[in-house]
Amino acid sequence: MPRHHAARVEAAITSGQAARSALVASWRRSSRLHHLDPGGRTAPMRLTEAELQRARERVAPLLAAAQGAMDRLYQAVGAAGCCVLLADGDGVPVDRRGTVADDATFQSWGLWTGALWSEEHEGTNGIGTCLVEQRPLTIDRDQHFFARNTLLSCTAVPIYDHEAALAGVLDVSSCRADRTDAFASLIALATGEAAKRIEADLFRKAFADARIVLTQAADGSCSGLVAVDADDLVIGATRSARVALGIAPGRALQPVPAADLLGGDTARDHLAGGQRAVLQRALLRAGGNVSAAAKALGVSRATLHRKLKRFELNH
Repeated sequence: MPRHHAARVEAAITSGQAARSALVASWRRSSRLHHLDPGGRTAPMRLTEAELQRARERVAPLLAAAQGAMDRLYQAVGAAGCCVLLADGDGVPVDRRGTVADDATFQSWGLWTGALWSEEHEGTNGIGTCLVEQRPLTIDRDQHFFARNTLLSCTAVPIYDHEAALAGVLDVSSCRADRTDAFASLIALATGEAAKRIEADLFRKAFADARIVLTQAADGSCSGLVAVDADDLVIGATRSARVALGIAPGRALQPVPAADLLGGDTARDHLAGGQRAVLQRALLRAGGNVSAAAKALGVSRATLHRKLKRFELNH
């Protein structure tokens, strides 16, 4: 089996299929760039407990944001013999969910916290290849580079932080031979939704003092989140929102007026009701004193006057 798999991988690489197939391109990286042998039998490398602890500390916000989503995802797929892994940007699982009865099996496969699942170490695999290609994908059984991983089916989705930078990967893995294509599609859908919830939680916590506005894709679905400050400036946007609004994901977001970015009518639809209520409450609490209301809101007196005029509020 290892020899057959290794021959198949090498044949695909030498035939030039890498130009047409993302999978073969990953095999080629594994072989030619990382100098891995598809027939290799060495078990996955693992961090020490101290190294794993440092890795967890580096992604503490991601870990905190992912807890609820991982719990719900595991509830959906755990009974089917799957485990849920959260990996950092280096391909190291820093948290997981799994059934106790399956723990020994998954640990022997390296589907455990502290294992190194980057392409550099494990070749083509769900977590590592997802990090390289930065897209949702499934690496199913013999699509893995190493022959020893060809019993695994791994679905992985990238997670982006509040600055639209790649933060990690959410992965659902199984080593059951009876996993059907239909169930694999459901896993991919559930994993994608869980990743979106994690990104939304990361974003809301990073912009806790801002108003969060939903952006819409062309089909009317929610495509991302935008953070707007007290001066109606957009100060943050998720990766999906940046794509929808034409903002380059890889660049720092410079503050821009919400009306300019979201469109005049759209911005008013999203923001006007909430801002008007906030202004009214601030004025009431300040007894109509504009200076006191501006101080309470954390804006200048001139900014507050401009907003009061915009919303036709008397003071």
